Amino acid sequence: MTFAQGPVLWALVVVALVAVGAVLRARAINVKLRRNHAELRQERDALLHQRDELHVVHNTLLQRQSAELAEVRKDAEEETKAVLKAAVRTLQGLADEQQVVIEKAQRKYGDDPGILADLMAVDHANSQFGRRAQGIAVLCGGWLGRRETVASVFDVARSAQGRIRHFDRVRVNGQVNFSVVSRAVEPVAVVLAELLANATNYSAPGTPVEINIQAVPTGVCLIVDDAGLGMGQEEKDRAAALLSPQAAISVSSLGIPPQFGFAVSGMLAARYGFRVSVDSVSPYGGVRAVVLIPDELLTTEAPPAAAPAETPEAALSPAPQVRQPDQWQARAHAQAHAQP
Repeated sequence: MTFAQGPVLWALVVVALVAVGAVLRARAINVKLRRNHAELRQERDALLHQRDELHVVHNTLLQRQSAELAEVRKDAEEETKAVLKAAVRTLQGLADEQQVVIEKAQRKYGDDPGILADLMAVDHANSQFGRRAQGIAVLCGGWLGRRETVASVFDVARSAQGRIRHFDRVRVNGQVNFSVVSRAVEPVAVVLAELLANATNYSAPGTPVEINIQAVPTGVCLIVDDAGLGMGQEEKDRAAALLSPQAAISVSSLGIPPQFGFAVSGMLAARYGFRVSVDSVSPYGGVRAVVLIPDELLTTEAPPAAAPAETPEAALSPAPQVRQPDQWQARAHAQAHAQP
């Protein structure tokens, strides 16, 4: 070995030692980084597991809260309906008593056309009160009075006409040789009265509202046409939801002031097995409402003849009893002209 080769060799040895040290240090750092990475991964997995557990707990609490809230709402709805049902039962009893008083007064003062006209106006107002009380009772789970006899489809339509405020704007057209079975007479009359009330309230005063009775292959249709502004799509959707047999109706969802008509109609239609729709346009540009009475609720049996002192409306409605609008006017008019 020469003198020149010695320093070079030592330099190589030093470089090799430095390189070995760097490699060892890099390996140590790498091992430490891997260890840190593994620890961080474990911490991350632990946090993810905790997150999943918290998510499960959150969902469980949310479901429990939703169930408890639904139960509270159900209890509140039932309590509200129970209170309303009890109150309405009292009001219906008072309306029945008032009807008896009105009828006695009509018999006592019937010879005076002025008094008779006033009494008939009170009679008519009492019938509207009874209709609203019936509707609230239905929404609260109550049942309508059951008739023992059938009634013609025409008489059911006339009965409904006599229960609304603007009865004089309604015209009943058509006739069929069918009667409505006893159990469905009052429900159909109540629903038709609600539809007529909507038709007269939401169309211009003085415009006609028609009930057209039409036989169809599956039963008989009572078609109500008005000349109002019609319904927007949102209103049609809401009405369809309330009239659906699957509708879950709560008293608190009916608005302020509450809109009872479609809710009552939907509940009665589902309960007794007929159909109601309001999604068509009338020939006058307003709403066309249709009540379809299926064959199962119809009969060819003729209704019994009314007693001489009994009017068709009184024969139809268990309580309160209301005279037909045309008969009110005719009787008062005849007595007025009979006076000297």
